[in-house]
Amino acid sequence: MVSGPVLYAAVPVSLVVALGLLRKWRSRNWAKCISNTCLRGKTFLITGANSGIGLETARALVRRKARVIFACRDLAKAKQVVATIRKEENCGELIPMQLDLASLESIEKFVDVVKAGFNRIDVLINNAGVVIPLDKDEKTKDGFEIHMGVNHLGHFYLTQLLLDLLKKASPSRVVVVTSTLHERGKLDFNDLNLRKEIEEAKKGKKQRHNPGYCNSKLMNAYFARTLSVKLKDYGVDVNTCCPGFCYTNLFRSFVKWYHYILLAPMALLFMRSAKQGSETVVYCATDYNIEGTTGKFYRDCAEYSSKYPFNTDEEQKLWDISEQMIKARRPL
Repeated sequence: MVSGPVLYAAVPVSLVVALGLLRKWRSRNWAKCISNTCLRGKTFLITGANSGIGLETARALVRRKARVIFACRDLAKAKQVVATIRKEENCGELIPMQLDLASLESIEKFVDVVKAGFNRIDVLINNAGVVIPLDKDEKTKDGFEIHMGVNHLGHFYLTQLLLDLLKKASPSRVVVVTSTLHERGKLDFNDLNLRKEIEEAKKGKKQRHNPGYCNSKLMNAYFARTLSVKLKDYGVDVNTCCPGFCYTNLFRSFVKWYHYILLAPMALLFMRSAKQGSETVVYCATDYNIEGTTGKFYRDCAEYSSKYPFNTDEEQKLWDISEQMIKARRPL
């Protein structure tokens, strides 16, 4: 007969085993990048590479002997991460550099340094992003709404300034990390800085999905679509990918301590680790089976068909306005 203490101890152990098996079953369809080609001699530039999906993408690339530029807002953290990876991995070259996507001036200075040290970029991975509650009304240093300014305009400008280095590396790639939440985006060209939504948020209006973030992810998708057409004759592939619903610090501005308890079941069943989320990013950046393929959207290392009704007029208008805002260095 099993004694009481032993029985009580067996219950949590069994529960842990059951939950582990359940997660394993749930994650069976989460794809992995199986390409393991040596990337020695190739230069990859990743924004936001000091944490989350960007960090795991960088780890995967340096294991393949790539040279990786860690373009990060916090240079001290980037250096710390690079030092850690060097101790853990027999890897390629790791280069931490400071880049603040919330500042057009910082982007320009960063590109000047990159061009002074490198004559080509083989793959640019636009990964960095922010999610901030709208009621905080945060703006970039140039006055743009924070989501549009960092997630879209910052990468839009950075990519434009690096195009000559990407063309020199042809065949090369631009990977734009977005989200299927772009399907919930809705662009109002009379209010791209979301003043109406921000004022409503300040008054306490709650929304299930942050419209600033969703709109910026839609802008990412539109940007990649337009850029792929502009670069199709230069040997630069431009593709978009969604890493899936991942457990990273991206949503740290929203999460309170009790959320970790409340969201634990959902995290177990639906949320991927940063490493699992990085698989599709690595696939888009390295897999030779998709070389020459451009203007596509990927999820789980396979082409994804977006539910958003993309419109060519809206696409071109966003591009034109983005260029105008950068030139004016202020919201229009």
